[in-house]
Amino acid sequence: MGCYGNEEVKTPHLDALAKDGMVFDCHYVSTAICMGSRANIMTGNFEFRHGCNFEHGALHGSHWADSYPILLKKAGYLTAMAGKIGFVVTERPGKKGLLPEKDFDKWGAGPGQTHYQTARNKSMAAYAGKYPHSSRSYGAFGADFIAEAAKAGKPFCLSISFKAPHKPATPDPLDEAVYADKTFTRPGNFGREYGLHFARQSRRGRQYERFYGWNYANKYDEVMATYHQQVYAVDVATGMIRAALKRHGVAGNTVVIFTSDNGFLCGSHGYGSKVLPYEESSRVPLIIHDPRQANSGKKLRCDALTGNVDLMPTILELAGVEAPAGIDGRSVLPLYGNPQGSIRAALPLINVWGPSEVHSLAVVTRETKYIYWPWSGEGFEPVEELYDTERDPLELENLVPRPEKHEDLLQRMRRSYDGFVQQWRQGAVPYHNYKPFAVFFDRGIAWADKVSALKK
Repeated sequence: MGCYGNEEVKTPHLDALAKDGMVFDCHYVSTAICMGSRANIMTGNFEFRHGCNFEHGALHGSHWADSYPILLKKAGYLTAMAGKIGFVVTERPGKKGLLPEKDFDKWGAGPGQTHYQTARNKSMAAYAGKYPHSSRSYGAFGADFIAEAAKAGKPFCLSISFKAPHKPATPDPLDEAVYADKTFTRPGNFGREYGLHFARQSRRGRQYERFYGWNYANKYDEVMATYHQQVYAVDVATGMIRAALKRHGVAGNTVVIFTSDNGFLCGSHGYGSKVLPYEESSRVPLIIHDPRQANSGKKLRCDALTGNVDLMPTILELAGVEAPAGIDGRSVLPLYGNPQGSIRAALPLINVWGPSEVHSLAVVTRETKYIYWPWSGEGFEPVEELYDTERDPLELENLVPRPEKHEDLLQRMRRSYDGFVQQWRQGAVPYHNYKPFAVFFDRGIAWADKVSALKK
């Protein structure tokens, strides 16, 4: 995105949103994969508290009942959902769930990953003729809902979850000329030589293979052109939605939030895809525009630590709805008034998806990241990584091997990590196999004892 310093891409509508509102520069997803991350956003809770992700299970109805769409609807808001919702809701842990279609006034979402071809998305089929690619169809859906809500004179909450730029790379043909023959600058940590200091465990997942399998190694410009084409269509849809707000006279009293459910490694360190707790995977955009706030339009940026769990209480506070007690998220609205402020000291970065070898738990602060890789089978040993993300945003130096200079910082981050393990032990849902991870991630338990405990 241009507003995040990339001068080679075209994101005019998102850049305009950033200019009108506020940009958050230190925003993380505490689970860097779509299903778990979107449940975080909806519920304001970390994954181990809501128990929803691939390979684990659906979102339990008790958590969905406390999600922001349900609470806003109860408060009198018209609600709409379109795109890739990313999860289903169940009343019985371990059992298949259903899409919450009936819980919204207008529905344009779909099951699973959804499709780039609009006609294949049942709830969006009416838009297929004019908008055959899904990204622009969601912009049209949003514009229609805004028109309906404005005509009814009721408050509304519109949630759009774009599939783009998720694989398989399928840009809108309308955008073929945008990056034709474009050459892109590789990041400073591009390539396998810049990942040699990473834990061996991180190479056991499909993220490592995808450096070659997804052609970052040998077709970088081609791959990134299609990637950015897909983002461009999201930008166009954002412009369609904002234009509808102005057209129907509600722009001055509507807050717009833009973010992502995970990042993409795109060849950094010799990896592809997401999931891993590194910056490209877990640090994502966040732009908020509240037209009523005095700080809007001042081109302000905020580098306070924020997380995807913070969006739910933010939305509820904007609507004047009380957030459920005990959630992990915290409203970011105080930062809109004071960008130099702070709402939290640390966030966990969780991965319990994929092979056990790549399961990890990390803690990130505004300046630092600590990662623990517990898996110790087949001759492996537990691995710690520590990065100064403020001075070393490309994560090129693991500070753990230099304890003489960083011992105090390492000990402080270990204590923060242990605190989140304790939260996991006390607060994890008692289903979908989340409780045992408190043992798996405990630094104080030997591997042999972990294996024995997990077998039980």
